[in-house]
Amino acid sequence: MPRMLDVSDDVRAEIGDEEADRLLAGGNAPGNYDCTSCRTPGDSDQERTSTVLFVGEETAVLAFAHASCIPSQVVPVSEEQLQGAVRSITGEDGGGAEAAAPPPAAPFAALPGEHRQATLGVTCGLVLVEGELRPALVVEPAGPIARPGSTEPGDAFLPLLLEHGFAPVADMAVLPGPNPGWSVLLAAGQLHAILQPGADGGQSNSWWQAHQPLPVSDGWRAAAGKARTVLVYAAPVGAVGHQPREDLMRQAMEKAAGEGKLVAAAMPLAGT
Repeated sequence: MPRMLDVSDDVRAEIGDEEADRLLAGGNAPGNYDCTSCRTPGDSDQERTSTVLFVGEETAVLAFAHASCIPSQVVPVSEEQLQGAVRSITGEDGGGAEAAAPPPAAPFAALPGEHRQATLGVTCGLVLVEGELRPALVVEPAGPIARPGSTEPGDAFLPLLLEHGFAPVADMAVLPGPNPGWSVLLAAGQLHAILQPGADGGQSNSWWQAHQPLPVSDGWRAAAGKARTVLVYAAPVGAVGHQPREDLMRQAMEKAAGEGKLVAAAMPLAGT
């Protein structure tokens, strides 16, 4: 019986049409597997399953994940990380099949509607909204973002996000609305990516992806696990900055909101 597998165009291009078709027909695909994202069991006979191809300099490893956790994609990693994962999976280093998979390794984001890439900084914190501490991410680029093809000076970062479902923040005490199709990927208790909808309703892809998995505090992880929603705020370069404490971060965000320099959206949490 054909497995309920998703094989993205990028994965197909890497493994070839013959192997992709064999997987979709049920060959070389596991019935049961441990999700490479959330580490819990999956069953490709019963639930949609993503194929995730980790690619190093000389080695490639095909892994499987719940489609609800992570879309099918190619993830470039260092050869050292990949060899370590292979040793863990095969038990050569005393680990088991549930050992951590290699992390994504792209410290940039593809801005909505663009094919360019920009460096973004992401800060985790808890914000008090409507009387409850909620998990939040604050995203700020390393420099001004120009609209593709434009020679005009200025920063188009916020206008681009507004065009793709984010909303201006007028009051930090008000809960941001949802942005359909976007999500925050947490795997094995660490932050991996912010996912955006694919073109023409296709599979989602990474808008921001961590160079190394980003550790989060126990309080942040517990709040995210309880709410299953993360508030994602974004501001142009220099509007918020890196703050050493959450109270200072809150003050900087309130100042940015008052100046019309803060947008936000609520996104479901993918993974654990």
